[in-house]
Amino acid sequence: QVQLVESGGGLVHSGGSLRLSCAASGSIFSITAMGWFRQAPGKQRELVATIISGGSTNYADSVKGRFTISLDNAKNAVYLQMNSLEPEDTAVYYCNANIRRWRYSAIVEYWGQGTQVTVSS
Repeated sequence: QVQLVESGGGLVHSGGSLRLSCAASGSIFSITAMGWFRQAPGKQRELVATIISGGSTNYADSVKGRFTISLDNAKNAVYLQMNSLEPEDTAVYYCNANIRRWRYSAIVEYWGQGTQVTVSS
């Protein structure tokens, strides 16, 4: 089985910073991509940032210049540094990973349980 465990959420004032972490564990042969998504109350889940194993990144326009995603291949971990946080960033943040469990198995998408980020004005 594979698990994604997130940490680092919390309450912060507008303009503050938080760093989210997500570690994948279990039977893993390779991870092709990891990312962060978020879901605010009453809204659909949306992409925040993704990073592939080679290091290329993709960001939502709303977070460009404020958030930075990074990957530690050795630890099967992904991080999201969030600076200049705004109340609009308040949401549950979910870690996502595309994982191949064995050499010739298909790539499967996994999700973490989510971590709450609340930004007060």
